Amino acid sequence: MHVAIAGNIGAGKTTLTKLLAKHYKWEPHFESVDENPYLDDFYGEMERWSFNLQVYFLNSRFRQILELRQTGKNIIQDRTIYEDASIFAPNLHAMGLMTNRDFSNYSSLFELMENLVTPPDLLIYLRANIETLVGQIHKRGRDYENSISIDYLSRLNERYEAWITKYNKGKLLIIDVDNLNFVDNPEDLSSIIERIDAQIHGLF
Repeated sequence: MHVAIAGNIGAGKTTLTKLLAKHYKWEPHFESVDENPYLDDFYGEMERWSFNLQVYFLNSRFRQILELRQTGKNIIQDRTIYEDASIFAPNLHAMGLMTNRDFSNYSSLFELMENLVTPPDLLIYLRANIETLVGQIHKRGRDYENSISIDYLSRLNERYEAWITKYNKGKLLIIDVDNLNFVDNPEDLSSIIERIDAQIHGLF
């Protein structure tokens, strides 16, 4: 069983990954944010470091997927390789923060990797409005995220919505998190788990 959680910056992916891993006894796999040597530089000078950052994420995500396949365990993954290629890199390119040459190189690399990647059995998409995202980002207080603009988050949200409406690689569960507090409210978490159970039992 391979479950993945997708969503914009601040949507609650990492938190929900931890909670679901504990509930289902799944092995959690997280985005390598803290180890990423480009993040600080990127948020300080996006145009200079966008390609480096995206290639790092692509490489680490691809490596993670190959390792997951070998374990044979039930796993839950924080963010997917598809989000890098369908949302973040195209957004940087559209904003003029990644050159045509770099974007073409990146896209070619992803297409090669995608041929070797198995999609998750279930994709959980956390839908959130900008107010929710900003509140979560401020709450966790990562220094390098202080410079994220509303415009940047809005552009990402638009791309997430466009991507998710066309997603057809497997089972999909969309959760609107604006009015949910699955951290402090057990009922909210239970309602999410019930919806996941319904999806899982229909998988096989």
